[in-house]
Amino acid sequence: MGQTIIDKLWAEHTVADLGDGATLLYIDRIFLHERTGSVALKGLETAGHKVRHPEQVFCTMDHIVDTTPGRSDETRMPGGREFITSTRASAIAAGIHLFDLGDDRQGIVHVVSPEQGIALPGVTLVCPDSHTCTLGGLGALAWGIGSTEGEHALATKTLAVRKPRSMRIRFEGQLPPGVYAKDLILHLISRFGASGGTGYAIEFAGSAIRALPIEARFTLCNMAVEFGAWTGIVAPDETTFNYVRGRPFAPGPAIWDQAVAHWRTLVSDADAVFDREIEIDCTQLGPHITWGTSPQHGGNIGDAVPDPAAEPDQNRRQSMQRALDYMGLAPGAPLEGLPISAAFIGSCTNSRISDLREAARLLRGHKVAAGVKAICVPGSSQVKKAAEAEGLDQIFREAGFEWRESGCSMCFYAGGESFGLEERVVSSTNRNFENRQGPRTRTHLASPATVVASAIAGSLADVRKLKGN
Repeated sequence: MGQTIIDKLWAEHTVADLGDGATLLYIDRIFLHERTGSVALKGLETAGHKVRHPEQVFCTMDHIVDTTPGRSDETRMPGGREFITSTRASAIAAGIHLFDLGDDRQGIVHVVSPEQGIALPGVTLVCPDSHTCTLGGLGALAWGIGSTEGEHALATKTLAVRKPRSMRIRFEGQLPPGVYAKDLILHLISRFGASGGTGYAIEFAGSAIRALPIEARFTLCNMAVEFGAWTGIVAPDETTFNYVRGRPFAPGPAIWDQAVAHWRTLVSDADAVFDREIEIDCTQLGPHITWGTSPQHGGNIGDAVPDPAAEPDQNRRQSMQRALDYMGLAPGAPLEGLPISAAFIGSCTNSRISDLREAARLLRGHKVAAGVKAICVPGSSQVKKAAEAEGLDQIFREAGFEWRESGCSMCFYAGGESFGLEERVVSSTNRNFENRQGPRTRTHLASPATVVASAIAGSLADVRKLKGN
């Protein structure tokens, strides 16, 4: 029987079979950020252990940093300064790579990692952050861990892990106009549920995936965790190799050909058997948006809000009703045209240069509707610099968007900046849970393109109808 890409990467990194269903895996790269990494580093110090191979450990400031221009160590989150200063001190003491505030490599951990060539095809990479699965987009075996596991990985470069089941999801066909990687993953989750991938490592495959640029693959894999999956991955190909070449921590010219030769083997064999397979016809999809408080509460922009009474399962029916109550929506109401008060472009899901280029392309010549607070937060200092070199920041500003420094910003609320009580927001982020973007803030997840169209209209809008698109 042939092997899946997960089988191959698992075998390559197995240190020992622990005999209880768990495998001791070697961890190639560890990435930390100031919100959870500080806990892992401090725990290691308290236990009297040192970081093993500090040259393979990286840390950035992203989660609780202020993103307004002229920022410093001060944050809007109570106690945030201590997270930053403590992480800085611990990272310097440990001798690991630190991308601090003011460093042009600083940014959201899952944006910085591939941007710097730290995440590579075939490596194992962990971070105390659930969206580490993003890096599967270039063929890395990457997953989120807890701070205690982070301590163990830092000290030993290993982790005990139970191998998940395998699932292959094939997206076939050419994407219609107005449909992006974000729409693919939102469709998947709304169709099969937020627990549809629970217990699985997912390989995303098919003609539509092969046609996606790397940064779109990151978007897809980023939300594998919202599908309940352990991780998501796309087999590396020429698109991957072209993206990785020349990045600071990528293999240099002397070993480049050797690295690529190995990466080419990291594909599922033709006779590999998966525990589950799903195929989706992309040609029939439209722009997707969520209506509730879970990524599974969603559908096409032209859909109406569903009626919980039509749901036969009592638990799901109650969940849907609670979501509608929180979101202030009634069954049968159209999603398109629903007034909004804010629009947000950012997060590890959709804040890369390709996201900002597409958003700016659609935004050019338009203005944000009166009364809509619109914010754009680049995913890294490198993304911000590249966008400004291309004049994208001017397009955002002239249209009425705030242009920020890089960071996680308003992807989540940690006691700092919020969109406001019961304000309705269209957002390119990955989670729309209750209070995720502020106390009782109502979040609708969508692609950056849909965010732009909605910001211009002042209501949830179909980007395909945007004038000049």
